[in-house]
Amino acid sequence: MACAGVSHSYLIPQNMNTTPTLEAKGFYKLSWRERIAFGSGDMAQNFIYQTVTTYLLFFYTNVYGLNPAIAAVMFLGVRIIDAIWDPIVGAIIDMHTTRFGKYRGWLLLMALPLTILMIACFIVPDFGETGKVIYACATYVALSIVYTTVNVPFGALNAALTRDQHEVTILTTTRMWLVNVAQVAITYGVPTMVIAFAGTMDSPGARSGWLFTIIIYGVIGFGALLFSFAGTKERVVISKEAQAKVKFSDLFTEVVRNKPLRVISFMFITAFAIMAISNSAATYFVKYNLGNENLVGYYNVISALPALIILPFMPLMCKKLGKKGLLYLSLAISFAGFAGLFIIPADQVTMIFVSQFIRSVGFGVVGAFIWSLIPEAITYGEWQTGKRISGIANALIGFFFKFGLALGGFVPGIVLSLTGFNSELDTQGDAALFGIRLLLAALPALLVLLLAFIVSRYNLTDAQLVEYGKEIETRSEQ
Repeated sequence: MACAGVSHSYLIPQNMNTTPTLEAKGFYKLSWRERIAFGSGDMAQNFIYQTVTTYLLFFYTNVYGLNPAIAAVMFLGVRIIDAIWDPIVGAIIDMHTTRFGKYRGWLLLMALPLTILMIACFIVPDFGETGKVIYACATYVALSIVYTTVNVPFGALNAALTRDQHEVTILTTTRMWLVNVAQVAITYGVPTMVIAFAGTMDSPGARSGWLFTIIIYGVIGFGALLFSFAGTKERVVISKEAQAKVKFSDLFTEVVRNKPLRVISFMFITAFAIMAISNSAATYFVKYNLGNENLVGYYNVISALPALIILPFMPLMCKKLGKKGLLYLSLAISFAGFAGLFIIPADQVTMIFVSQFIRSVGFGVVGAFIWSLIPEAITYGEWQTGKRISGIANALIGFFFKFGLALGGFVPGIVLSLTGFNSELDTQGDAALFGIRLLLAALPALLVLLLAFIVSRYNLTDAQLVEYGKEIETRSEQ
């Protein structure tokens, strides 16, 4: 996303609605209905998939009855399979078109399977210990595979709606604002509803509460996916000739030749590892370290609320600070928040909540802003090779951010196991409580420092993007 104040006049015709030649090139202004419909697609995926990634480890260990080490290995295995599948889906999407559109058609076709598999993950079958492990693996693998067939084409959809960079900026901001609306609903609503239905979150008696809650969230996500499909229109569509030139080998050559894409990929690994590790530990931290599971919803909702306030101002902050300046400041704020979560005693609940708010202010901007860098890497790749392979680029990013999520699923299970966590105990030992703190704050804080280093390696400027865009448009007119 280019910072506000940088000229993109060569991309934005002045009389858009009355210039058919320029509109034919794809420089469309979109209605707010379409912007919201596009953002609803990501909101839907969060209602479904983010709900799963946030709570499934806790559900498996405390309700389903899996050993944390087994759950950790399963999470890692599923993520590896899922990460390999992502680039393959990206290539398939760039090489083929559905009858309902190149990208948006997948939202319609896979909405129901995705919803059903989400619900299936929170069913506890009477299969015995081995059977339960097999069932958990099968449903989680299937969910992740189907999710990829929604997430990858959705990630490429904005490039099919318009070439207008200002519109892409608005789409990204709208999308991330709606994502954070979903995050509020997920982080506060899920534990609140489970407790309302079942009276507790972590006993066999809570199974029905989890299932009822997940069904409600699945239905909401399903409806939002259908709205996203119905409310968007693909206008910038790759020609059949260009589609025929896309090859599976582009998966490998693109990541090698496109340095900005590589750097962004490592940003995603690290950022989503931070997010997943800390989020996975949050429920444990509130229940065992703070000793009050009724605070889980209030604690988690702080992760999303700051972003709802800050995101509308992100273009202005970018204009004042620049891309790197904005990211460095946000990372520094999030580091301070993580440090507070690690060192503040558990009986200082108010100060812990303040630290969580500070962490969320910083990382909310980071998590939103790095998504806006992907179109920049796509533009760079198009300038470099003449191919605008949005599906492959988004799939490669998906590979790396899911690798980060894999670490977020694997590391917590291993740390909990090594520190003696026992889900059957109402009170955990000091080692287990310290392990939870490590996961919640110390490890994420170290990864924040690593992410700052990775950001320093990103050198694609707005001025370069302007020049690349001019060259691309010149080529298309020849």
